[in-house]
Amino acid sequence: MSTILKSAAIAGAFATALAAHATSASADEMAQEKCFGVSLAGENDCAAGPGTTCAGTSKVDYQGNAWALVDAGKCAMIELPAMADGTARMGSLEPLERDLPMDS
Repeated sequence: MSTILKSAAIAGAFATALAAHATSASADEMAQEKCFGVSLAGENDCAAGPGTTCAGTSKVDYQGNAWALVDAGKCAMIELPAMADGTARMGSLEPLERDLPMDS
């Protein structure tokens, strides 16, 4: 086999490997969901409701209208500390009315 043919075969194999890796990375990214009420203050991923605009703008820990991306299917299983009155906290796929900043 000529050097040119070998180089072309190696380049083709390399391109195929890169394409396969990019496809699996995209699938991993797609396997996430927005989970409300699980991020610490200033660590939300985006759009945290009234008074906030995007990533890092939540004002209180576990702010109910702030979301973070989590692995799909894991939102309600994230362990969170109980609220001050002892009520359990859980993540939600929808915005929550709990733990909102006082100025909302």
